[in-house]
Amino acid sequence: MKILLKDATIIDSNSPLHCQTLSLLIDNGVIKEISDKINVKSDIIVEKENLHISRGWFDPCISFGEPGYEERETIDNGLIVAAKSGFTSIGLNPDLIPFSDNHSSVNHLINKSKGYTTTLYPIGNLTESAEGKKLASLFDIKQAGAIYFGDFKKSTENGNLLKIALEYSQTFDGIISSYPIDKNLGQNGNVNEGITSLNHGLRGISKIAETTRITRDIKILEHTGGKLHFSYITTKESVEIIEDAKKSGLNVSCSVGLPHLLFTDEEIREFNSDYKFLPPLRTNDDLQSLRNGVLSGVIDCVTSMHEPKNIEIKNLDFNLAADGSIGIEAFFPLLNNIFPIEKTIQILNRGKNIFDINNETIKVGSNANISLFNPDKISTFQTKDILSTSKNCAYLNLDSKGCVFGSINNSVISLND
Repeated sequence: MKILLKDATIIDSNSPLHCQTLSLLIDNGVIKEISDKINVKSDIIVEKENLHISRGWFDPCISFGEPGYEERETIDNGLIVAAKSGFTSIGLNPDLIPFSDNHSSVNHLINKSKGYTTTLYPIGNLTESAEGKKLASLFDIKQAGAIYFGDFKKSTENGNLLKIALEYSQTFDGIISSYPIDKNLGQNGNVNEGITSLNHGLRGISKIAETTRITRDIKILEHTGGKLHFSYITTKESVEIIEDAKKSGLNVSCSVGLPHLLFTDEEIREFNSDYKFLPPLRTNDDLQSLRNGVLSGVIDCVTSMHEPKNIEIKNLDFNLAADGSIGIEAFFPLLNNIFPIEKTIQILNRGKNIFDINNETIKVGSNANISLFNPDKISTFQTKDILSTSKNCAYLNLDSKGCVFGSINNSVISLND
């Protein structure tokens, strides 16, 4: 199949083609020609207003539902949504039944996801059944295709277990993920501990529930060596601690969720459960520090924290409602509203090097792994823009900048209507 992209502006600050407007011919998934004008009969011609392209985007930490929670989202629709949102690769959280704690479960996810534009990379459980008691078969899971290991949103309470995991994972170059919320200090809270939680009578999660766990885990890493990734950091102090760890030469990385770059705990004043997240939204000082951390590179990745949840568990009293929001559809236009377009594209490609995911450049001879978008279109994110099965969304009615036309990868093209 031949695909012709006409008059596309390439955004890639590391490429000699950066900011040039050119046409691309893709034949059976490989870029065959890049030039000013291409006149070749093609199966699909993409000609869009203000068409821009970049290397395919990556989200390191999203949820679907299948297997186990198909009412939230299936793998099929989830991958279609991801592709139409511009993402050619995603890390899939292990919040599934059966757990991603063995070779066959991970292998099933990979086989189920073949043939789509978006490549699915499973995240393996760190412990059996995510119980935090016994390490899962990490080497076997890595062999099956898992890119790193962690029990989704569950901190490793047993420090010795983390120590053993970091030591063992070095034998096969594995990455251990930490979800840094101390269970006891968190006290099953719903929101950030502070003035807002006090005024609204909600149980809070203190910042030290995060920072003390990060400090402990870094001390263990300092002792063992290995690779440690902190998922979902939310506080100013966390950024500072991780920056110091990096300066000392430790192999540590971290990610932040899109909602923590957009919202503060003030959003919960009307008890709207769409703004209930774990970890919780923090203060404006934290938000600004997180943005600065992304710009400086202390924060390695940004994730949409895409979590479909069915209405039966989401549309409840704030204390009882499930946490999480869908977000992959809104990811690019909202991130682009915060940062300049070149920085936005860099952010959407960061993390591939950490998790050993191929980062194809746009050049003749490369496999086509491309996101297609308009960086300038001003709009408002609305219900009609939601493609996911679940509709729990914190981003409705937000002003956005840019729109996604689709993506190309694995010799497959996905375009929005």
